[in-house]
Amino acid sequence: MKKIKILTILLAIILISVIAFLGVYTQVQNRMENQIKDYSYAMDLKGTRTIRLKVNKSNKTTIKDENGKEVEDSSSLTEEQIKEKGYTKEETPYNPEEILTTENYKKAKEIVEKRFKKLNVQNFNIKLNEQSGDLVIQTTENKGTDNIVSNLNTTGKFEIIDTETKEVLMNNSDIKLSTVMYGSNSSSTSSTNTGTSVYLNIEFNKEGAKKLEDISNKYVKVEKTEENTNETNDENNTTEDTTKTSEENNNEENKAEEKTITMKIDDEQIMSTSFDEPMKTGKLQLSVGQASTDTDTLQGYIQQASNMATVLDTGNMPIKYDIEEKQYIKTDITQEQLQIIKYVAIGVIILAVIVLGVKYKTNGIIGAISYIGLIAILMLLIRYANVVIAIEGLFGIALILVLEYLFVNKLLNKITKESEDVSINKQLKEIYKEFITRIIPIAIAIITFCFMKWIPVSSFGMIMFWGISLILIYNFTIIGSLLKIKAENK
Repeated sequence: MKKIKILTILLAIILISVIAFLGVYTQVQNRMENQIKDYSYAMDLKGTRTIRLKVNKSNKTTIKDENGKEVEDSSSLTEEQIKEKGYTKEETPYNPEEILTTENYKKAKEIVEKRFKKLNVQNFNIKLNEQSGDLVIQTTENKGTDNIVSNLNTTGKFEIIDTETKEVLMNNSDIKLSTVMYGSNSSSTSSTNTGTSVYLNIEFNKEGAKKLEDISNKYVKVEKTEENTNETNDENNTTEDTTKTSEENNNEENKAEEKTITMKIDDEQIMSTSFDEPMKTGKLQLSVGQASTDTDTLQGYIQQASNMATVLDTGNMPIKYDIEEKQYIKTDITQEQLQIIKYVAIGVIILAVIVLGVKYKTNGIIGAISYIGLIAILMLLIRYANVVIAIEGLFGIALILVLEYLFVNKLLNKITKESEDVSINKQLKEIYKEFITRIIPIAIAIITFCFMKWIPVSSFGMIMFWGISLILIYNFTIIGSLLKIKAENK
């Protein structure tokens, strides 16, 4: 029975090691994809994308009617049509001089930082030129970089306005949180609506929720009834032509009574509607794209909704920027060099576990398998704890592997030399006491490193923190348990 326990634990360690080193692959469409999260590399290992956001100095053309109101959908109007209608053109800067202030430049930098964090990007650097307002951004080059860049110069301006008067009823200050939701429409009777739908869910703050409820009460749909349509005919008993005219007039009156709102993001109309009922939940759901069963299509809709949620959550950029430069700078360390480091590390680990097996026999084999298991768990932990691996982080990994090897070697050596009467628990406690006493000064420094914003230092600190924590927990629960079961089996 005890042999079965040992075998079960060792098989579990082997399984975890296979998952960590080889991955778990599933079929997605016509390709196999690894479902294990990838590592996050720092710029010194992955390469750097440099982006310059330059303050827009151009003008926008606005067409206004004779009353001074801006004409919507004027892009298709020709010069002759503008003159015929009595419209006028105005050239105004996207960024008026009064908003080009140091305060707004700093606010724009803060918003860009928030967008990086919202997109779960940890490895980036932003420099602000306080005189020109330009931003120079450096971030890791990977498959998601293009999507990140597309979110940088988006203004993120959100408005709900009165369609007729253009009065702004709600804006960014009313938003509490934006999230992406999706659900199945398989129960729909329409074949065109089957599949999964993606929604942008906008949740408003307390003040915004009250505004939304008031707006939904005011901008309500007007239902045309047959009684209203025929009312004038019954009272006046007029001719058929007069009846038609009366019906048309009545319809126009009903339409005039129905007030609608228009929702805009970055001055682009998202929807124009009235409400069926009061909105008391303080939330709005906007459909993104159409219901679909195609994975790539849905992923595109989810990405689109996520981008919108990001810009809405992080606030309205006070300055309009243009992306002027996108430059990729390769890392000094090539992929070939990384492969050499990888193979050397594998070779050293194989040699180390062979030494354990030869030196300590059965206990050594248990220690060797457990040692590989700790490496596997550490690799998974680094991935899912979102630790950024810099060059200094690689040294941290190497140091953890050395510490673990010394720990296991010391424990097995102690078990071998001391009498069988000494319990495994007592030997473990002695090793732990010695290890913790020596590691305390280092641990204090490591915790300090974890909170530093400089990636090389924080990478080393985070890897050491998780590694030392794992050594303390893993050796007591796994190696200690295996050796105790084996000792009891004698």
